Parts: sequence; C-alpha cells; structure tokens
Amino acid sequence: PFPTLFSQELEEARRWEGARDVRPLDGNVRRWGGLLLPNNPPYNTGAFHFELTFSANHPLEPPCVTLRTPIYHPSVDPEGRVCQPLTTHQHWQPTTRAIQVLQDLLLQLDSPDPQRVLRPDVARELKERPEEFQRRAEEHTRLHAEPRPDP
Repeated sequence: PFPTLFSQELEEARRWEGARDVRPLDGNVRRWGGLLLPNNPPYNTGAFHFELTFSANHPLEPPCVTLRTPIYHPSVDPEGRVCQPLTTHQHWQPTTRAIQVLQDLLLQLDSPDPQRVLRPDVARELKERPEEFQRRAEEHTRLHAEPRPDP
C-alpha cells in the first residue's frame, strides 16, 4: 500500500500552486524535495527549497520538514528545522496528508507567529521592531532564496 499512498500524495502536492517541482529525491519515495512559493512579503520575492522525509512508519508518524534554503524567520532555525505543531507527535493524525503539511508550512512562512519560536532573537525583533525584521528578512531573501519560477 505504501507506494500507492505516496504516489497519490505526490500527485496532490504537484498540483498545488503553493509549490513547484515536487518530486522524490534520489528516486526515494520517502524523501521529497521541491520549491515553496510564499505569497506574502518579505518572502514572496523568492522560492525556498524544502525537503519532506517520511519515516518507515508513515502515516503513523509525522514526516520531517526541512527548509534547505536559508530564511530569516522566527520559526525556522539556521539548520532549516521548522517549528510546526502539525508535525509533532502530540498533534499528528495518520489521516493528515503531505499536502496539508506543505500548506501549513507555507501559511507559517506567510504569517510569522511569535508563538512558534525556534529563534527567540528573531521573534523578539518581529514583535518589538517589525520594520527592522521586515528589512532584514527581505535582504536575507534577496541574498539566499532561489529565483521564483514563472507561473
């Protein structure tokens, strides 16, 4: 049943407009890569490589999401780990689909939440000096993000 499950979910993710080029990495159906396309400033000028890794126990265990493109965001640490409650063991539901994980991640990039924090300094800046945060995040996006693909 696993390959079928993965192929259905992969097709679903490929049709979603929030990402591009979603595909198995190195031919491994348990490791997907692609580009996430944020909708809102300061990240909507770039595209961000993500990796989605499914455990051997998927869908009983949540997948692991990593952003491979550096991003200046309170919920993403410098290694690309994401503070995403949806993919924690206490919130994970086996019925949750990969596309929902990606949609949740995009929503999180589009609306930084100072409550979901992996970088307290960035979260503090977002709360106390939002203009400074926007400026830094825009600059970081300009320097590190991938060019956005044509629609």
